[in-house]
Amino acid sequence: MRSRLAVLTLSSYLMFSLLACSSKPPANNTSGGDANSPGGTVAPGNMAGGSKQAPRAAQPIVVPSGSVLTVRLGETLSSKTSEAGQAFSATLATPVEVDGQTVIPAGATASGTVVAAHAAGKFKGASLLQIKLHAITIDGKRYALQTSSVARGQKGKGKRTAAMIGGGAGAGALIGALAGGGKGAAIGALVGGGAGTAGSAFTGNRDVTLPAESAVSFKLEAPLEISQ
Repeated sequence: MRSRLAVLTLSSYLMFSLLACSSKPPANNTSGGDANSPGGTVAPGNMAGGSKQAPRAAQPIVVPSGSVLTVRLGETLSSKTSEAGQAFSATLATPVEVDGQTVIPAGATASGTVVAAHAAGKFKGASLLQIKLHAITIDGKRYALQTSSVARGQKGKGKRTAAMIGGGAGAGALIGALAGGGKGAAIGALVGGGAGTAGSAFTGNRDVTLPAESAVSFKLEAPLEISQ
C-alpha cells in the first residue's frame, strides 16, 4: 500500500514539473530589436565615435598680391592743405574678381592715409602729394591692406612729375583726376614705374590737388584673405 502511494506521488510530481517547464516564455532575441531596449543593437551610425565627420570650415578667398584696387576719393587732397598722417575715405570704383567671382563689390568703403604732403616752396621749391590705402570693408567686416603708395609732384617752373612708390615698377597708378570741370572727368593716366602723364590735377603754380571723386589705383603688396 505504501509503495503504491509513493509511486502515485512521484508520478504527480513529474507531471507538474513537465507542465511548469512547458509554460516558460521564449528567450529574448538578442540579434536585433530596438537600440533603446535592453539587449538591443545600436546602429553603427549612432555609436559614439561613428564614421560621421564634422563639416569642414569654409576656406578664405585670397586676393593675390599685385591685384589692383581702383577707388574714388571721398574728399579733396592737396599738397598745400593736407598733412602727413591724415586719413581719407574712398569707395571701390570697380569690383575685384578672383577666378571669375566678384569678391569685393564696387562701392565697398575703403580708407587710406596721406604719406607725405609738401606745399610748393617748402620742400626745395617742389610740391609733393603721396597717398596709400590701409583698409577696406567688405560685408561689414574690415580688412587691413598693404598697398603701394601713389605720389604726384611738380618741380621747378611748371615741370610736372609723377612717381609710384613701393613694390617696384607698376606698384601704383594714378588713373585720373578732376580739374575744374564736371565731376568724373578723368584727365590723366599713370601706368608703370616712371611713366609720364598726359595730364594731372594742379592748382596754383606748383601745388598738387586731387579733388573728391578722383579715381586712383593701388596695387596690393601682400595677399588679402577674405573670409566666407
